[in-house]
Amino acid sequence: MNRWTSPVAGRPGRRAVLALAGAGLLAGCGSLPAAVVGGNPPRLYTLTPKSTYDTALPEVDWQLLVEPPIAAAGLDTVRIALRERITELEYFASVAWTERAPAMVQTLLVESFENSGQIVSIGRETFGLRADYVLKTELREFQAEYLNAQVPSVRVRLNAKLVRMPQRRIVAGENFETLVQAESRVFADIIRAFDAGLGDVMKDAVQWTLREGERDWRRRGDV
Repeated sequence: MNRWTSPVAGRPGRRAVLALAGAGLLAGCGSLPAAVVGGNPPRLYTLTPKSTYDTALPEVDWQLLVEPPIAAAGLDTVRIALRERITELEYFASVAWTERAPAMVQTLLVESFENSGQIVSIGRETFGLRADYVLKTELREFQAEYLNAQVPSVRVRLNAKLVRMPQRRIVAGENFETLVQAESRVFADIIRAFDAGLGDVMKDAVQWTLREGERDWRRRGDV
């Protein structure tokens, strides 16, 4: 498996090579787009929105904007991140997300809210919707981890703040985190672990947002 060290590790552009058993992983792992490394285009991957929720979620009338998550430079990329040491971030070779990770997460969050069926007025910040609330998030962890393990686990951590508009007052804040072990080192199983991990985090974030937003909406007397 070819890996490229992250700029945050202090060695930009320096290639590191790690021999791993398993033809599936060797065929599927990767990181930098072909325009950067030369050679064949990367294999592109995306994840899926959440569609199953608790049945007791409130149906809300207020409008919500979902901002793009902010992220450190090491995660604000199309490259699919991995970590073998706690202080170093690297990337799989020859594969990439279909768009930068924060933009992909924003798209999937909006679709997940829509799939809940409990909120009609939901959109991206760029759509110009006049919002009652804005969901601000930070993508803090989004990588496969091989820390002292042969089979990786995928860690996803999202910090969320619900902001009341137009006062721009934070009415609630929460951290959502999950760690999902892949079934094997085959890259398809690692992607499935990414999908499950992000799905768990998005489900919790959607349910939390609807409940906290509705609680504040009723408290401020808008119903």
